[in-house]
Amino acid sequence: MKPINLDPRYSTPEVPGKCLKCLAEQEMNNCLLELLRQGGAGNQEPEERFEALVNFLKSPESQKLRDEAERYLAEGKQVSLNIYLEEGKAVYRLKVKD
Repeated sequence: MKPINLDPRYSTPEVPGKCLKCLAEQEMNNCLLELLRQGGAGNQEPEERFEALVNFLKSPESQKLRDEAERYLAEGKQVSLNIYLEEGKAVYRLKVKD
């Protein structure tokens, strides 16, 4: 599975922003639509991505990472959350840029 990258942003008058939870839910819905279009045949990646996103949203780490991302965004920093599988287990890595 390719890593899932979520880049939350604050809303500005010109550009609407989205929090980590909203981005994860949006990506999860995109995966679900792709799975429905495939009809159960073909690529397994959308299913893995869907499961990784569901696990992220249900995990106790989710709220902690969302709070941390909001804090960095409030400080004016750019934040990115990477979700990927390592040895069959979902890993969440928050990256912060000035």
